[in-house]
Amino acid sequence: QVQLVESGGGLVQAGGSLRLSCAASGRTFNSYVMGWFRQALGKEREFVGALRWNGGSTYRSYSADSVKGRFTIFGDNAKNTVYLQMNSLKPEDTAVYYCAAGVTYGSNLNDYDYWGQGTQVTVSS
Repeated sequence: QVQLVESGGGLVQAGGSLRLSCAASGRTFNSYVMGWFRQALGKEREFVGALRWNGGSTYRSYSADSVKGRFTIFGDNAKNTVYLQMNSLKPEDTAVYYCAAGVTYGSNLNDYDYWGQGTQVTVSS
């Protein structure tokens, strides 16, 4: 079992930055793939990016095309935490952002077994 708690959401102006955190419980944290998703009001939940540990403190990550170049995922294995750094935010980035854990390094909702409660990000124009 893995429990995930997101934090760091809030209100920011367009062009600004936010860093979301996802703190995970469980002794096998680095055996999971960690994903970030978002869901805007009235829309389906969409993939933002994912991180996979290579062993120890190293990892690889990638972002969806819609946020590539603006959003970066990185992790701190010692803190059992994964981060989503969001730069150059746009009003269309407004959504509830979710952290998820699974065993498949993928972009589908079904790739992930555990989900956090979500954190709201609102970008004003």
